[in-house]
Amino acid sequence: MSKTASGISQINLVTVPSSDQDRSIEFYVERLGFEKRTDIPFGGNYRWVEVYPPSGTTGIALAPPPGGEAVTAKETGITLTTGDIDATHTHLRGEGVDVDAEVARMGDPVPPMFWFRDPDGHTLLVVEQR
Repeated sequence: MSKTASGISQINLVTVPSSDQDRSIEFYVERLGFEKRTDIPFGGNYRWVEVYPPSGTTGIALAPPPGGEAVTAKETGITLTTGDIDATHTHLRGEGVDVDAEVARMGDPVPPMFWFRDPDGHTLLVVEQR
């Protein structure tokens, strides 16, 4: 099977479990500056929420855990980019986001980066785009 035979062409969404969708929306929209592009009821008592970086085409779905399970903090593997790592780190710290104490600088070819945690303790990475 060739790489294009599956028909998959892009990553559209990643899902991050949320124990409180309103709290997660406030975090991603108010503190990170994302846009809420979808917020609709589905499947009875559920709600589907999608947030995106302002110029991003890949979003994060903030979904309740299946079957009422408890949310467990995870390393999401989500990497976000910024043009100015120091300004972003300072801004998020000022917004009260749980960020690493310092920007990690490992030297070329690894870009400067730091991790932060969302309200459920999920870890995301911010990397300076060169």
